[in-house]
Amino acid sequence: MAGRQITIALYVALMIVVIVGADVLFFRDRFWERLMANVGLVLVFLAFFLRFLKR
Repeated sequence: MAGRQITIALYVALMIVVIVGADVLFFRDRFWERLMANVGLVLVFLAFFLRFLKR
């Protein structure tokens, strides 16, 4: 139970780091492009979570 919570916490932290990193590196002054990229990244992370990590 505790191992699962740690895994999910690390997964969420990784998702946040990737999204913020993409924002800073590529989409600093572009609102709509940043919004679309963030939504796309969250959907990719959600699909990966549902496919591989959810039991």
